[in-house]
Amino acid sequence: MQESFESGREQISEQSDARMESILEYDESMIQVLEGLEAVRRRPGMYVGSTSSEGLHHLLNEVVDNSIDEALAGVCDKIDVALHEDGSASVTDNGRGIPVGQHPKLDRPALEVALTVLHAGAKFDHKGYKVSGGLHGVGVSVVNALSEWMRARVRIAGGEWVQGYERGVPVTDVNRVADADDTGTEISFQPDPEIFEVVEFDFDTVASRLRELAFLNQGVEINLVDHRTGRENHFLFEGGLVSFVEYLNRNREALHKRPIYYDGERESAEVEFSLQYTDTYAQNLFSFANTIPTREGGTHEAGFKSALTRVVNDYARRNDLLKDGQDNLSGDDIREGMTAVLSIRLEEPQFEGQTKTKLGNSEMRGIVESVVGEGLGDFLEENPRTARVIVDKAIRAARAREAARKARELTRRKSALDVTALPGKLTDCSVRDAAMAEMFIVEGDSAGGSAKQARDRRFQAVLPLGGKILNVEKARLDRILNHNEIRAIITALGTGIDEEFDLSQARYHKVIIMTDADVDGAHIRTLLLTFFFRYMKPMIEAGYVYIARPPLYRVRKGSQEHYCYSDEERERLLEEMGRDRVAVQRFKGLGEMNPEQLWETTMNPEERTLMQVNLKDAMEADEIFTILMGSKVAPRRQFIQDNADAVEMLDTVV
Repeated sequence: MQESFESGREQISEQSDARMESILEYDESMIQVLEGLEAVRRRPGMYVGSTSSEGLHHLLNEVVDNSIDEALAGVCDKIDVALHEDGSASVTDNGRGIPVGQHPKLDRPALEVALTVLHAGAKFDHKGYKVSGGLHGVGVSVVNALSEWMRARVRIAGGEWVQGYERGVPVTDVNRVADADDTGTEISFQPDPEIFEVVEFDFDTVASRLRELAFLNQGVEINLVDHRTGRENHFLFEGGLVSFVEYLNRNREALHKRPIYYDGERESAEVEFSLQYTDTYAQNLFSFANTIPTREGGTHEAGFKSALTRVVNDYARRNDLLKDGQDNLSGDDIREGMTAVLSIRLEEPQFEGQTKTKLGNSEMRGIVESVVGEGLGDFLEENPRTARVIVDKAIRAARAREAARKARELTRRKSALDVTALPGKLTDCSVRDAAMAEMFIVEGDSAGGSAKQARDRRFQAVLPLGGKILNVEKARLDRILNHNEIRAIITALGTGIDEEFDLSQARYHKVIIMTDADVDGAHIRTLLLTFFFRYMKPMIEAGYVYIARPPLYRVRKGSQEHYCYSDEERERLLEEMGRDRVAVQRFKGLGEMNPEQLWETTMNPEERTLMQVNLKDAMEADEIFTILMGSKVAPRRQFIQDNADAVEMLDTVV
C-alpha cells in the first residue's frame, strides 16, 4: 500500500514539473496569426465542412452557386458544368463576367481580389446582387485556396481575360487573350490532393444538385458533361417548383393530379411553395433559401408548417369536417403523405456556418406563414374536392396516431411492471457507456446463436430477428408499433420512436445490421434500413447505423486459410495459390459459420469490415426507399433493369 502511494506521489510530481515547464515555454512568440488563404488551407473543415467527398463537392457547389447568383440577378440563363479526365472541373456561365479593372482600394485587378481575398465580393451592399447564396464572400476564394490550380476565364467589356492560380496564389497577371462579343465567366479548378482524402467527383452527386438548381431557377438551362465517361445530363424546367414536386412524386400515387402552387412577396422577401399529397405515410419537406438547401430547416420551415396546420384546421372546422369536441389535427397528421418544396429569396440570410444548413432569420417565420396561409387558404376554398381529400387523409392519420399512442402507453405500462423491460431475445452487453456499446441485429435464431457465442460480451449485444420485419413504407405507425420484431428493436435501442424519439437515450452508438449474404438477407437489410430512415433518421445522421460484411467464401490449402468477400477476390486468390488441392467453401448464411469464424471475419473490431450508413442526399435516399419498398411495381422493375449490371452477387437456384 505504501509503495503504491509513493508511486502515485512521484507521478503527480512529474506531471507538475511538466506543467510548469509548459507554462514557462508559453510566451507571445507562440501566438500564430494565419493570414488570408493560409487559414483556409490550415483549417479547411471550417470553410467546406470536411476534407471528405462531401467537402470536395462543396467546392464545386460554391463555384456553381456564383453562376446561380447571376441567374437570380436575371442576367444569366445558361450554365455548363464539366468534369474532366484529369480530375478537374469547370463551370461556365453567360452572366455579366467578373470585372477585371483595378480595384479602387487595393490597386489590384478586381478579378484577382474576388478570387484571392476572403470576404471580398459584390454581395454585401445589394448593388450587384439583390439576393444571393454566397453572402459570406469566401466561396470561390476558398475554392482557390483548396485547389492545386485554378484558372479564371472572363468575357467582359469586349475582351476575354485569363488569370491562373496555384493553391490560391496568382501565378500570372490578368491578361487579355482575345476579343469577345458576349459576356460570362469560366472557372476551372483541380482539387488539391494534399487537402482532400477523395479528389474524384461523383457524377450522380453533382447531377442531383444541378437538377435541384434547375427546378428552383425556372427557365435556366444547366448542362453537365462528364468527359471521363461520356455521361451527360441536361436540365431545363419551365414548370419550376410544380415540376419539382411532380418529379419527387413520380414513383408515388398522387391523391390530386396537379400540385398546389403559390408565390408571394413580403418586406423584400420572395416566398414560393408547391405541395402535393400521395397515398404514402411519409412526409417530405425540402426547403431552400436563395437556392441553398437548408437540410436542417430553420425559421422558414417553421412558418410553413405553422401556416399549413392552421389553415387546414380552420378549413375543416368551417366545413364541419371536424366536429365540435374533436381535437384539432396535429401538424404530423396534416403532413402525412405530403411532398412539399419551399423556396425563399431574401437579402440578408443568416445561415448557421458557411455550409448553410439551417436558416436563422427570425422575421422569415412570420413572412412565410403569411404567404403560405394566404395561398393555401385561397386554394382550399377554390378547390373543395382536393381540400376534402387532404382533410380526410389527415383525419385518418389522426385516428392512427391515437391508436399508436395507446400502443405506446401499453408498451410503457408493460415495461414499468416488468423489471426486465428489455426484449427477451436481446442478449445484452455488460458495458453501460453507450459510446462503447454495439448491438448486432441478426437474421434468424441460428445466426443469432452463433453471434451470441462469438461476441465479446463486454461491449457487444445481439438481437436476433425472426425473419423479415414489416415493410414500414406501406404501414402507419399504429401497425408498426404492434409488430413484435420492430417493438423489440425500439425497446432495445431505448430511443423511443416518432414524436418521442430521443437520440440521447440511445443505448448503443453502433447498431450493426448483420444478415446473410443472399437475396433474403439483402431484403431484410433493406427493410431494416427503411425503418431506420423513416422513423429513426437521427440514428443514421449521427453515424450510429452500420452494415456488417460477412465473407462469401473460405479458401483453404494446407495450413493456409483465407476469407473472400466477392467472386473477384476469390478468383484472384485462387490464381495466386494455384487451383490444385484448394478447398473452397461458400457461406450461404451466417448460421453456417461456427462462432470462431463469425468472430474472426465479421465481429472482431480489429479484423471486420463495417459499412457506415450515411445520408449524402436525403432526397435521393427518399426516392430509392420509395421505389424499392413502395406500392408501385413499374418503378421498381425499371430500377432493377437499370441497375442489374451493378449487382455484385446474385443467388442462383439450380
